[in-house]
Order: sequence, then C-alpha cells, then structure tokens
Amino acid sequence: MPLIRSDYKPPHLFKNGHFSTIYSGLVRKVNGIRQERERIDLSDGDFIDLDWSFSASETGKLIVVIHGLEGNAQRPYVTGVARLFNQNGIDAVCVNLRSCSGEVNKLFRSYHSGATEDLVEIMDHITTHKKYTDIYINGFSLGGNLSLKYAGEGNPIPEQLKAIIAVSVPCYLYGSMLELHKRKNFLYARRFKQHLLEKLKEKQKKFPEKINGTDISKIITLKDFDDVYTSKAHGFKDALDYYEKASSLPHLHNIKIPTLILNARNDSFLSEECFPMKEAEKNSNLFLEIPDHGGHVGFYAGNRVYYNEKRALEFINENAI
Repeated sequence: MPLIRSDYKPPHLFKNGHFSTIYSGLVRKVNGIRQERERIDLSDGDFIDLDWSFSASETGKLIVVIHGLEGNAQRPYVTGVARLFNQNGIDAVCVNLRSCSGEVNKLFRSYHSGATEDLVEIMDHITTHKKYTDIYINGFSLGGNLSLKYAGEGNPIPEQLKAIIAVSVPCYLYGSMLELHKRKNFLYARRFKQHLLEKLKEKQKKFPEKINGTDISKIITLKDFDDVYTSKAHGFKDALDYYEKASSLPHLHNIKIPTLILNARNDSFLSEECFPMKEAEKNSNLFLEIPDHGGHVGFYAGNRVYYNEKRALEFINENAI
C-alpha cells in the first residue's frame, strides 16, 4: 500500500520532537477512565496483568493496547486510547507486560521487544474466555514492534483480530539502538537505563545464581543491558543477536490483516530503516503514515484526544470490516 499522506499539524511548540515527546510522557494527564485488573497465568508459570475498561453499552468490540519500554497500562498514551475507544462503544484491555504492573514477575526472564509468545497467550485468553467478535491491537514503541512481529512471523492469528495500529515503532531494533546512543537522546537513554537497572537489581536479589553485582556493574549503556541481561535471560547469543531476531521489519511483508504504522519523521528514536516504505508498497495490508511531527509517542492535538488516537479509530472504521 502506498504511503499515506498525513494531515497532522500540531501547534507550534509541538512541532519540536523533543518537546512533544517530553510533554506527552511527563505532563499529559488522562482522566475519566476506570480500570479493572485481571491476572492471567502463563504456561511457563509466570503471570501478566491486564487492565480492563468498558464502554457504557454492551459491545462485541475490543481494543488491546500494549505499552512501550518500561511503560505500563496507566501511562497516558495507553489510557488515552482506552478512553476514546470506550467513548465510541469499544471495550479496552491495556496490557502490562511482565514486571510492568507494579509487581516483579516470578521468573528470571521478563519482557522484550520480540516476546510474541506472551501476546499469543494473551490473545488465546481473550478469544477463549471473552465474548468479542472484533478485536484490534494498538501497540506503542516496543509494543508496536511486538504487535507487528506477532502478526507477520507465522503465529496463528485469531479470526476475531481485524486490524493493528502500531505507533512510534522501532521496527529495526539495531538502528533504533544506534539512535538512542547518540547525544541527542542522552536523557532518554539515561532514564530508560535507570528504570531497567532498578528492576534488574530486584532480579539479582531473587536470582543471585544467574546474575551478580559484577555483571550489573558492567552495564554502562542500553546495549550493555541487552548484552548482560536481555539476551542471556531470553535465549539470545548477545545483544546484536537479540536485535536481529526480535525486530519486526523482516516480517512486515507477511502481514495479512489491515495494519497502520504511524511513525513521525522527527522521532529521534528511529533510524531510517524504521520507515519501511518499500515494505508498505509491496503489501496491500500495510499502511504507512509518516507525519513530519509527533516525536516519540507525542502526537498532541488538543481537545484531550491525540492525533494517533483519532487515527486509530478512523483506521479501524475504514479498514476493519
């Protein structure tokens, strides 16, 4: 599908990618949504917490929202989607990936950009135990990569899944890693690393035989974290092996349901490969929209509804038949 022309035009301040990213991550508030938590047990003995919110009327439609790196189901970019969809007659379930719900998960492993086995179990749970006939997925950043990889790598896709929207997606993880290590992203990278290290130190207390203080002291950069922990805990050889095997980019050609990728040109986290124009041109199910502005998950539009939220609802109404 050819490139979609974007009509996103934010207020002047939000044309700055860093301003829109920081405002949307640290300042934005979303009110008027009530969530109910459900814990599901995974086949490997771990758990994932799901936070549900509901339309005012009975519905057979559901949006599954998946957060990004070190996010959770209460982040404004997640609850903003849930609120808008609830207001438009669609239930929402916001996923907390392993260790992201406020409680450390049981196993040494955790979540990562390519852990589609967890999404398979979440979708199996929803389609087996719930009433929904029309299901959509909206993934952000890491969660966007996870959603795209899930759809394209050959998993059994339930017939109820009608569309996917992936926002600010680092679909080429190696390139995104290189961007995050540049000076322009120093503050973001430091913040991510601080959160990740805090969790890893908790892991070290529970699993001292698998990781020690010396290992943790070697972590200076985000790539170091992936070398020391992410790759070893999840069966990859090293960080580079992880980036290669967890990226969604090689799987985009195989996506068979309507899918929108919304990546801002001024997103400082994304490398050129994260704008997959050739892949979109060759796959009639893949729609690619590249606004000039929006930063990383920062598509401010006023009136409490962000541009990406409005586009997700429009895309579903236009394509999920």
